[in-house]
Amino acid sequence: MLYLISGTSRSGKTMIAKKISAQKSISYLSLDWLVMGFTNGIPEYGIHDKLFPDEIAERSWSFLKAMLESMLWCDVNYIIEGEAILPELIVELSKKYPDKLKICFVGYTDVTVDEKVKDIKKFSTGKSDWLSDKSDEYIIDHVKNMIPYSRKIKKSCKENNIRYFDTSKKFMEAIEQTVAYLLV
Repeated sequence: MLYLISGTSRSGKTMIAKKISAQKSISYLSLDWLVMGFTNGIPEYGIHDKLFPDEIAERSWSFLKAMLESMLWCDVNYIIEGEAILPELIVELSKKYPDKLKICFVGYTDVTVDEKVKDIKKFSTGKSDWLSDKSDEYIIDHVKNMIPYSRKIKKSCKENNIRYFDTSKKFMEAIEQTVAYLLV
């Protein structure tokens, strides 16, 4: 089974991936690592961490789709998480491989900026957290961009019949519900 967890930045994707990884004893890949590989290793490809998530997803889709199809063909058990997937792009593979692919998106559409900033700080992973050295103003600006992006993702999930989980309220409960859905 290939588990794909995508959605908005700071919505709990990595936390979900780590929980599934621990329960299933399978590895996960963060698409953030691939994006940083493009950013620092082959900048001429025009895929970099300063782009908005949907731009990264669109620019990297042919590469990611080919990688996913190879993984599905090899029948590997793996978890992939990150922002660089869009519902309207992954739906094709979802229909083609319904028994080999579990997909969901997470985001936060119903939260104030202040509430989300508190959540970000509460659930920060410390030094390895890319926001740990950012100012409050930077984090606030980031959240202001991600709330409407969450709404866009949620709408696309509905249009493409892909499961969406909202982590706006009761963050950890929503994370556990997402894990339970993926492991069914």
